Amino acid sequence: MKDAEQNNVQNFAVLSAMLKAGMKPKPKLSAIEYARRLAVEKALQQRRYCDAFALWRTCSRGACRRQRRCCGEAAGCLRRALDGVPHPLQWRARQDILESTPRNIGAPERAARQFMPRDLYE
Repeated sequence: MKDAEQNNVQNFAVLSAMLKAGMKPKPKLSAIEYARRLAVEKALQQRRYCDAFALWRTCSRGACRRQRRCCGEAAGCLRRALDGVPHPLQWRARQDILESTPRNIGAPERAARQFMPRDLYE
């Protein structure tokens, strides 16, 4: 119990010092803004997985093959191809994305990047 009390005292000291210095704590995201940012990051994450699995190689869209990246409907492409991608490869792609994620990224973006490929469309 002493550690929790000491933590509270330290947190209070930091907050009071911030207020005295004229700094204000960051405002919390509204639920609507959180959902919007999560949806945007999920769409980007689907495209990252499509590129990581090189789905552009078998895509019917010529633009994807020419640019060697996903340029079309990433969700549908990922949904169709995911059964052919082994689970360890999916896990490794997720780990690579998480390792390249900056530490100071926002909460909605971090939550979206923690999804496995199948979670993005189910």
